[in-house]
Amino acid sequence: MPRKRERLLLAVETSCDETSAAVLKDGKILSNVILSQDEIHSPYGGVVPELASRQHIKAIDFVVSESLQQAGVKLQDMDLFAVTQGPGLIGSLLVGLTFAKGLAYYHHKPLIGVDHLQAHIEAAFVENQDVKYPVLALLVSGGHTSLYFLEQPLSYQLLGKTRDDAAGEGLDKVAKFLGLGYPGGPVIEKNAAGGDSQRFKFSLPRMKTSGYDFSFSGLKTAALKIIKENNLDARHPELKHFLASFEEAVVRALLENVKKAVLEFKPDSLVLCGGVARNKRLRSHFAELAAENGLPAFIPSPRLCTDNAGMVGALAWKKYKLQGQAVLDLELDAYPR
Repeated sequence: MPRKRERLLLAVETSCDETSAAVLKDGKILSNVILSQDEIHSPYGGVVPELASRQHIKAIDFVVSESLQQAGVKLQDMDLFAVTQGPGLIGSLLVGLTFAKGLAYYHHKPLIGVDHLQAHIEAAFVENQDVKYPVLALLVSGGHTSLYFLEQPLSYQLLGKTRDDAAGEGLDKVAKFLGLGYPGGPVIEKNAAGGDSQRFKFSLPRMKTSGYDFSFSGLKTAALKIIKENNLDARHPELKHFLASFEEAVVRALLENVKKAVLEFKPDSLVLCGGVARNKRLRSHFAELAAENGLPAFIPSPRLCTDNAGMVGALAWKKYKLQGQAVLDLELDAYPR
């Protein structure tokens, strides 16, 4: 009996300010090219949507070509195409979606639309094939903070999300106020090294209603108040202690809901994902929480935490395998938040 041919998939990701393309063979990543726009948006202290869209237009052809070259394949070899539909910046999303539609239409191949947040969760499965269900997943990024429960593959039950700022947004805004640079998470982590995380006291936000929603606007406001009261700036000797304390408070606020959900939903595995999941303090505390509850913790490597097409392709392949079919849907549309 002849061996079944391995299938190739090209994935595209342009939901925010990273232009990315990846090639996968039977679900395994052969290449995963990511072009960041941090230098472009850094002077503004945050992502400027119009600039992001323009940069995607300039970069997407190069990024896709580079992903094909690194994988050692050609565009006509592709059997499937995948693309992020949303959520994200609508202009950025449309660049990737239009590009992927064009490729799929020209080559008469199926196109699979992927949810960006679900793809972040899938990033934990890319490097860990033995994750046992049910899974409790904490997703923390610049624009999203959400808690999901997965009873089985592709079943995403949203337990809670942020009602205002995402955790990453809070970090970005505090870093911007102090003039530390962008993106805020990495620069705060760097400047917090060696700081006393107990020096400045932060009260954790308490939701007035039951459930698993998050809120970080209060922590951000408290941080700005402490900055003003102590005349903190980028050169202040207490800066590292303040940043360590603020980072610690953000992590504690994130894990409070995880602790509650573990007791109620009794998962077999815990997953931490999203761009902020690169933070060492969060990774460490998350692993400790998992160990305290006798659960395995699965956290993607830092490169797979950030927005990337590898996770998009991995989820598209899982959808294709479990659902058994895929078609070229030219009505596929982008959706923002």
